[in-house]
Amino acid sequence: MSVFEGIFGNGDKDKKETTDDAKLLLRKENLDITKSRVQKGEVEFGKEIIEEKKEVDVPVAREEVVIERRTLNNEASDSLITAGETMRIPVSEEIVNVNKNTVVTGEISAHKRSIEDTKHVDETLKREEAIINKTGNADVVDSVTTAD
Repeated sequence: MSVFEGIFGNGDKDKKETTDDAKLLLRKENLDITKSRVQKGEVEFGKEIIEEKKEVDVPVAREEVVIERRTLNNEASDSLITAGETMRIPVSEEIVNVNKNTVVTGEISAHKRSIEDTKHVDETLKREEAIINKTGNADVVDSVTTAD
């Protein structure tokens, strides 16, 4: 039994065809491509505290009193020996004061941008086409109309 016998009759040559019209639907496959947005990851940024040991040599000044003694050759003096005679010499030094202050050294900003790209799709599509076989001297008029 051929394909056409199943469409146009039951394949029984002794039986007479009861219908003059027959329809065969032809089909084809189309691509239906959709896109969806999925999360592929994330970026997290923040800051951490790094401790760093800093050693600085700071020059400081200080004063010291130098006492010099000399021996005199018993020179005569008009002054009497009295108790309680003192002298004062102030002595100073520099001390180091350490303070810390915070300064801004930089800034980090982040933003997203959209990048257009192209993905290549390879797919095999199928479609049905009509095969028309004539037997004998059958006249066939083939016309195409487009459905709205």
